[in-house]
Amino acid sequence: MRIIGYIEHPSLKITVFKMDNRLSVKFESGLYEQIYKFRQGEGMETLADIQALVDDTFCQEVLQGIQTMHNVRTRAISRKLPQPDIADEFEEII
Repeated sequence: MRIIGYIEHPSLKITVFKMDNRLSVKFESGLYEQIYKFRQGEGMETLADIQALVDDTFCQEVLQGIQTMHNVRTRAISRKLPQPDIADEFEEII
């Protein structure tokens, strides 16, 4: 797999890869990434084809997906962390 280019975006790092008969687009933001793969023959043959595909709407939907991923991760972590017992927060006063 080799990098064939990048697509500029203010909040995402977008990298385009080529391997055999496939182009991949990786979107990265912080701890999260999404990858979309396209076979040649689906109208995605060149970097220019991918650049035309990755418009504002596509990027907005990717950002929504990343927000969903963040929410899922946060909820999973909170389920695993011990919950503080409110009764143990204060010393008993006699």
